[in-house]
Amino acid sequence: MRKPKNVLVFLYRYNNGIEYCLFYRSKEMFYQGLSGGVEDSEKLEDTVKREVYEETGIVVNNMIKLDTISSIPGIYVNKDFNYENNIYVVYEYGFGVLIDNEDIRLSSEHKEYKWVSYDEAIKLLKYDSNKTALFELNERLIHCESVNNGS
Repeated sequence: MRKPKNVLVFLYRYNNGIEYCLFYRSKEMFYQGLSGGVEDSEKLEDTVKREVYEETGIVVNNMIKLDTISSIPGIYVNKDFNYENNIYVVYEYGFGVLIDNEDIRLSSEHKEYKWVSYDEAIKLLKYDSNKTALFELNERLIHCESVNNGS
């Protein structure tokens, strides 16, 4: 049974700076990170691994759990959203996943993907929840790089 929880995952890589992978939804026709619902007794991290594999064919080895948690109207997640148990919103938990130049095999959920800089990604994303999660991930990665470089 699907829980009222979603994960939002941004794939990133280092290629002359940090790049983020955005996915263009086939039906809804907008860019976003990968997203998907938590099933049964799944842990959030297991949902990330499952969704990334289902939507890209990539096995997740390295993830960052973000502090970003958003509330999304259930109807935005699924047009046939069931309001049983008085649940009206779905909580979305942000993650970042580092990948190493793997080939992405798109599922039917997405028409295309593109690797972009943070600035371009912010312009392409539709939802504020995606922008907030990406902002946090970008800041964490920049901070981590400056700490690791002794800056």
